[in-house]
Amino acid sequence: MLRIAVLQMTSGIDPEANADAIVSAVSQSKADGAEMLFTPEMCGLLDRDRARAAARIVAESENPVLKQAKQAAAEAGISVALGSLAIAREDGRWVNRSVVIGPDGAIQARYDKIHMFDVELATGETWRESSAYAPGERVVTVEDTPLGRLGLTVCYDIRFPALFEELGRRRCDAIAIPAAFTVPTGRDHWHVLQRARAIEASAFVIAAAQVSEHEDGRTTFGHSLVVDPWGEVLLDLGGEAPGLGFAEIDLDRIDAVRAQLPSLANRRAIAN
Repeated sequence: MLRIAVLQMTSGIDPEANADAIVSAVSQSKADGAEMLFTPEMCGLLDRDRARAAARIVAESENPVLKQAKQAAAEAGISVALGSLAIAREDGRWVNRSVVIGPDGAIQARYDKIHMFDVELATGETWRESSAYAPGERVVTVEDTPLGRLGLTVCYDIRFPALFEELGRRRCDAIAIPAAFTVPTGRDHWHVLQRARAIEASAFVIAAAQVSEHEDGRTTFGHSLVVDPWGEVLLDLGGEAPGLGFAEIDLDRIDAVRAQLPSLANRRAIAN
């Protein structure tokens, strides 16, 4: 059995405070026997005031949260999947970037969120992620993780089955879906979408989430999840408060489910 840790956060507008929470979680995860830690989307900075946030969104090489997470991972000897960070590109655009760090502190993979959250909810909430962030263009998997082949996605990506079909085609053993889900969409869609993606890919899903009321005025749904390849929920951290949770992962479960329900092997191309 493999033990993983999932950090549920209420990230704020101060990157240093967010970094402190992540570094503490790295240390605690290692002490409690975890081989890999997963954090939520925008774990380094969550600020809907883009004018205020701009001064804190810097190039990857200058990002203080990433620097501290890399150092903490190396000191503890644990892998860390940073759900995402706001990163400034050379062209002036921002990207919503997921980063996987190995137990030596080196970056193993980067994934820029492909699908931008541009919506108007019935509650009156309006989000225009594309007005500040550039979408990613590549599907990314990382081979050498404690979980095996890990597919990378971020939040709103969960609503686009083609991405997960590709991750299934690549035979991912696990898929990370870090998020900062709104409460209305989370209440109605979060659990069913996470379980569906695990079932479709016959893979573990690890969904570290933001939770509760944030400094910038938003409220997020929480309920960080770990789901097994059959769709069984192994961990649910609830929707009330931040915290660190652990799940035991039986990697043999992947082959067992794929043998019992070989949908990946049975998939056929559909003509237009």
